[in-house]
Amino acid sequence: MSDDAILDSHLHLVNRARLEYPWLSGAPALDRDWPLETYAQEARRLGITGALHMEVDVADAQIEAETQWLEEVAREGVFPLLGVIAACRPEAEDFPEFLDRATSRSLVVGFRRPLHVVPDALSQTESFRANLRLLADKDLPFDLCVLARQLPLAIELADAAPNVRFVLDHCGVPDIAGGGWQPWAEALTDLARRPNVSAKISGVIAYGGEDWTLDELRRWVDHTAQTFGPDRICWGGDWPVCTLGGGLSTWVAATRAIVAGWSGDERAALYKGNAARIWKL
Repeated sequence: MSDDAILDSHLHLVNRARLEYPWLSGAPALDRDWPLETYAQEARRLGITGALHMEVDVADAQIEAETQWLEEVAREGVFPLLGVIAACRPEAEDFPEFLDRATSRSLVVGFRRPLHVVPDALSQTESFRANLRLLADKDLPFDLCVLARQLPLAIELADAAPNVRFVLDHCGVPDIAGGGWQPWAEALTDLARRPNVSAKISGVIAYGGEDWTLDELRRWVDHTAQTFGPDRICWGGDWPVCTLGGGLSTWVAATRAIVAGWSGDERAALYKGNAARIWKL
């Protein structure tokens, strides 16, 4: 396996003519269409050979429609979409039925319910956790999208569903621009003690402010890599959110510089091998 080839485990596509994205009105820098064709042109130049699509928090009623649209996009063959990490709502009473429908689609390889946009109490209910535990029988991972202050919630979920595989997005969204090292670093170390949790080093340039430097970024990436170890980390672009911190090319260049001293096997695991294993590609 070449240590240069990248499998992007975190790609967002936006099609406002087809789907509704309620949150976009509050994010003017991102409030436009983000098609696969645009991503693909840049990705190919960077050595990205395939991607997993991450749900984009569409309107609740369109969650399954998003997956259907992505299946159509994948069939067009513009760029290898290797799987879909689909949206889900474990708080819903009909979650078991939804799960059966979603897992019947061959492209679905995992699930996410963003927790940074809902009250913290949502993920603490027994019904939420009981539904989440159903993922163990499907052997499909759940992405944890939490803010740094919510890392204790991620720890609670990992403990409440020990047979479910979790993937922490974006290094736990540290406040790099604000220098919020503590308690992020301690909580991340605590979370990494859970063997059912992996971490995604994805798009953290979006949290570094306008003047972030490579040396500043390196500290946060290194801590994530060291606490989880080489077998429990994977790479994600988080396009188009990464454009807030310089763009996909900048993020790939920064990553390659940060991990230049790693062994070839460690780089290959970060870029492709671990993601292929986690999502069973």
